[in-house]
Amino acid sequence: MPRKRPKGVLAMGWACIECAATGRTEHAPTSADYPDSVIRRTSFYAGGGHGWKISALETPREEPAPWRVVVITGAPSWAEYWAETMAELPQDREMIVVDRPGYAASEPAHAVTDIRTQAEALAPLLHAAPGQKVLLVGQSYGAAIASLMAEANPNRVSALVLLSGFFGETGPTARWLLDTGAKALKVIPKDLRHAVMEASGQRPQLVHAKRALERLHMPIHMIHGDKDDFAPIEVAERMAREVRTRRPINFVRTQGANHFLNDGPAEQLLAALESCIPQKKAAWTFRLPKLPQIRFPRPAAAFGAIAPGATARQQAA
Repeated sequence: MPRKRPKGVLAMGWACIECAATGRTEHAPTSADYPDSVIRRTSFYAGGGHGWKISALETPREEPAPWRVVVITGAPSWAEYWAETMAELPQDREMIVVDRPGYAASEPAHAVTDIRTQAEALAPLLHAAPGQKVLLVGQSYGAAIASLMAEANPNRVSALVLLSGFFGETGPTARWLLDTGAKALKVIPKDLRHAVMEASGQRPQLVHAKRALERLHMPIHMIHGDKDDFAPIEVAERMAREVRTRRPINFVRTQGANHFLNDGPAEQLLAALESCIPQKKAAWTFRLPKLPQIRFPRPAAAFGAIAPGATARQQAA
């Protein structure tokens, strides 16, 4: 059975410190929990001419699945925290979850705080197999990045999901984390340092994410826990109301859920994501209009009815 990894903001902070002390880049090594036939580590080179090597987890499939779920993680950006969900994915779906630039085993070693640069670097994730469709999921800090990716690649994204989206305003837990991290920025581990730098400088950049959302044609979904003390649900709801999208945003309030929706039962999150996949419409067929039935009178009707066995002359007599 897979090991249970630490959950929540404080546990994530401790995991980051532990990894720095042991020299590991992965925060709950998946290779020790699942075979490569279920989840495997992969990598690709960043787009936008940046040339960084980016690390990710993927669910291998013998044949491309009809839908590819691309997950842009938050801050800290650790694909490992999606492993339990990925392992439960049905065979007719595939998923890839990325360690964003500057985190875990992904290059570069410095923080990449510009969300536009992040979106450029992660664009190769949207290259799907022929006939395959992409559900793009932006989690927490990754929500704004995913919005920019969808705008730059409208023909590659069939639907966009903003999961526990972080939009510049912090809840009490995140506020404490950022305040504490800012005071110890020079001594905390790399991934925590980069998370503090990203979250602290996001608000001025949201103008780009809002503009991107306004230009999107594909369906947009927001899924948010009503107990989120990291990225308040009220901020996400206000974002959904104020951004003038081409079609209404489908906002899903998840009762009792906190910021880390991928910490809950995998089947619940997978069901929520599945509900965001556009349903295939029935094929349209042309039907000829049904014409009214025309009844023509019998030839003898103009002369009256002829009794069986009688001639017309006998009938007239």
